[in-house]
Amino acid sequence: MNVAELIAQCLENEKVAYIFGLPGEEIIPLVDALNGTAIRFILTRSEEAAAFMADMYGRVTGKAGVCLATLGPGAINLLLGVADAQTDSAPLVALSAQVGLGRIYKETHQVVDLVSMFKPVTKWADTLLTPGAAPEMIRHAFSVAQAERPGAVYLAIPQDVAAMPAAPSLRPLQAHPVPAEAPDPGQIAQAAALLNAAQTPIILAGHGAARHQAQAALIRFAEKLKIPVATTYHGKGVFPDDHPYALGTMGFMVHDYVNFGFDQADVVVCVGYELQEFAPARLNPQGDKQIIHLHRLAAVVDAYYNVTADVAGDIPAALDALAAQVSPKPGLVAAERQIRCLLREELERGRGDASYPLKPQRLVADIRAAMGREDFVLVDSGAVKMWMARLYPTYRPNTCLVSNGLSTMGFALPGALGVKLAHPRQKVLAVTGDGGFLMNSGEIETALREKIPLVVLVWVDGSYGLIKWKMEMQLQRFSHVDFGNPDFVQFARSFGANGYFIREAAELLPTLHEALAADTVSVIACPVDYSENTRLTEKLEHLADPSEVKCPDDGKISA
Repeated sequence: MNVAELIAQCLENEKVAYIFGLPGEEIIPLVDALNGTAIRFILTRSEEAAAFMADMYGRVTGKAGVCLATLGPGAINLLLGVADAQTDSAPLVALSAQVGLGRIYKETHQVVDLVSMFKPVTKWADTLLTPGAAPEMIRHAFSVAQAERPGAVYLAIPQDVAAMPAAPSLRPLQAHPVPAEAPDPGQIAQAAALLNAAQTPIILAGHGAARHQAQAALIRFAEKLKIPVATTYHGKGVFPDDHPYALGTMGFMVHDYVNFGFDQADVVVCVGYELQEFAPARLNPQGDKQIIHLHRLAAVVDAYYNVTADVAGDIPAALDALAAQVSPKPGLVAAERQIRCLLREELERGRGDASYPLKPQRLVADIRAAMGREDFVLVDSGAVKMWMARLYPTYRPNTCLVSNGLSTMGFALPGALGVKLAHPRQKVLAVTGDGGFLMNSGEIETALREKIPLVVLVWVDGSYGLIKWKMEMQLQRFSHVDFGNPDFVQFARSFGANGYFIREAAELLPTLHEALAADTVSVIACPVDYSENTRLTEKLEHLADPSEVKCPDDGKISA
């Protein structure tokens, strides 16, 4: 047995089901060794896409996704998806070849200091220098990637080390799960005293709450205390958007409806919130609110996240313990009602809008109508993300997936392959702008070859829409953002996928139903009217108080 075969055994021991990657000359021994395991190798069209697949697989399973590349340019191409996983707290293990030890120290063909390159965007990066270290380093990689807070790791495998014989005594090492710590009673008491003294508390649920299955406990907590709940983009779905206490999502670039709830709050309970999700200055601009931080990890503080009570430990256990010591706090009832009504009204108005090209609100409403409560939507970065994250009602954690730590374009299509492999029984829809779609559209072939059915909905405007939007906001003009597009229907069909082009608003929902029911890959191109972008920001910038907008009755965010 050589080291490559030993590494394959170690990966199988870690219960790795899929490895996403693109082989090269120097990684041949490991790729070949996978043939004797239960691991399915998914050959991708680019290493960047392989990393996005592993990234999203890790996001929705909690188990590290694995991507693989050769040395030099192959490893460098992994970097974007690896950084995305790191900044979005998704467990990922990246493996690549490296030149042999006989020339790694000098300037020669394809030599790049890969470990130094990966270190800034990973939790741990290293090189396997001796056969005896292989079991320990593979086990350490998965342990670090999957620990709280999850993230990316990288291991370089020199070509000659991979081919070296492995001693018969070397075996894969077993994982030893670490149970979550119970919250400290003193911290709970401090947080309870703060909440009992509060008049208008509010909850912000983040990515940590989604990762740690806190939905049921969060619902119990909000219902007992009668406190409204907003989520970050990464927390979408951890509190169901059709619950009476749901306020919607924080993260839009201007002061949105949900921000008014935080304006009126005196205490903010941050459940599983992490600073990279949403700038704390946006929820506490004066730095004067009392903040309770409730997470598996102790708080990282800044001037606007001046934590008063820090509750570290198991999130569901902490919520239940805190709820037992606090009386109901129905202080934001009027603001809650108004915020929910404004969101509902915007979505319902879009649902009934028959104009063409389609308004973003109509696209969001029809997507929601086509998808089940537990189906998955991956939303690429750009203007499409702003609309979907604001308005798309979500009911389960990690079922509306965005890149928010890095906010990278091009992840949604390859990421959808990773999600579909993790959850083959659910529908998976990649929602992307035309700019992001073409960045990794070659993975249509991967999905077809590997028989991974999914649907891609492309919002077509022939522009980098979010940058145009921001240019118009900042400069009242724009430049260098428009481009041409292929015939998306013929482009999809050239791969063997289904292709659709929406020619009137009424076509979108039935086309989504048809495509989602098909056992193949489908691409739907739909022109979008982004004149709504400036209308929305102008409306919000002039909205001093949501009570200015007439909203006659209360209601849930519509499904």
